Amino acid sequence: MLATLGSIAALLLGAFIMLLGNSLLTLALPLKMSDAGFATEITGVIMAAYFAGLLTGAFYGKRVIGEVGHIRAFAGFAAMMAAATLAYPMQISEVAWCALRFIGGFCVAGLFAALESWMNERSTNELRGRVLSVYMVNNYMGIMLGQLMINLWDVDTLEVFMMSALLTSLCLVPIVLTKVRAPDIAVIRPLSLVALYRSSPLGVAGSMGSGTVLGAYYGMGAIFAQQIGLSVFQISLFMGSFILGGMALQWPVGRISDRYDRRLVLLGILSVVLVACAAAFGASFLREPFHLLLGIGVLLGGAMMSIYPIAVSQVYDHVVPDRYVAASSGLLLAYSLGAIAGPIIVGFAMAQLGPFAFFIFIAAVAGLLAAFGLYRVRSREPLPADERKAFVALPRMSPVASELDPRLAPSAARDPLSDSSDATVAATPARQPD
Repeated sequence: MLATLGSIAALLLGAFIMLLGNSLLTLALPLKMSDAGFATEITGVIMAAYFAGLLTGAFYGKRVIGEVGHIRAFAGFAAMMAAATLAYPMQISEVAWCALRFIGGFCVAGLFAALESWMNERSTNELRGRVLSVYMVNNYMGIMLGQLMINLWDVDTLEVFMMSALLTSLCLVPIVLTKVRAPDIAVIRPLSLVALYRSSPLGVAGSMGSGTVLGAYYGMGAIFAQQIGLSVFQISLFMGSFILGGMALQWPVGRISDRYDRRLVLLGILSVVLVACAAAFGASFLREPFHLLLGIGVLLGGAMMSIYPIAVSQVYDHVVPDRYVAASSGLLLAYSLGAIAGPIIVGFAMAQLGPFAFFIFIAAVAGLLAAFGLYRVRSREPLPADERKAFVALPRMSPVASELDPRLAPSAARDPLSDSSDATVAATPARQPD
């Protein structure tokens, strides 16, 4: 394990530095848009453009990698992202920032596709699970620390953009100087959403619902916090509390979902989201102590970030192992569509109803998903515990990350589409749908 981690240390460091810069920018942008007088609904559209770029880059960025190689592609994506970051203060307009946000999302997807396929090449089948765990912790820490870095400068100055671009440029150093051989990247064709829905209706709905609420959080959480009167320091802590909760609670939630019906566990998680939203609404509206809002944020973040991996595990319980990579790609599509819609809808809701529509929207999505989950529970018998696949928390940046999943068969991990059949033909579920 130590030898494996040593061989990917440069990749982990590059990802960490890149996430520092990206999360700093993600938190700074909505605050800058608010100070510039952008309408709340327009802010939601601009923040949603990032997820549209992420979706596009997830499925087309790997073509660039295949044509020019990992190191050149990584350097190109990082350079484009740094240039886009520096361009924000040069042209403060809704259209320009929407385009720049799309470019940023596309580049991030390409960067992660290069990193994750590279790490998969360096990981043996026995160690992929532990490598994935280290990678996830590395990413969470980068996101959380990047958000806290916003307190080092005045948001109204150019330093935030400069530091984000600087970090994006620095993430190139460990990558371009690494001696680790770059792999060949496989072409991953996702299963269609219709095929996935036939295999696991709740899994697809859960993936899309997860993207909707997390897209709303990443896109508009800072706007909500600013509108209720929190300082920049408090906003960074509030946003970071979600990440801390996601990092802390996914493992125990996963252990529970391996022992009990995942649909019931998902219903429990959604109930926690509903209770946490009600508590956060009350704490914000009644201006309760800030530390109470932070505690609620940890609980809410842990619950919200557990929805997607539970949904993925639910789908994996109902498809054959050779199709895990293709299924994961389809679920990423569902997640991304939800993430695009989330900031847009909640932005318009907050513009009409005020900042507390932020938690009302998240609660509404959780309630609808819970109602559908309850319907599925009543429609089908639970899958026996010995037939369930183990829970694994997966990144949501690119479909290549699914190749690190230890649940994959060794052959599928290296050549996910080795047979000649079309991906949609593999929609035939291994068992009855959930």
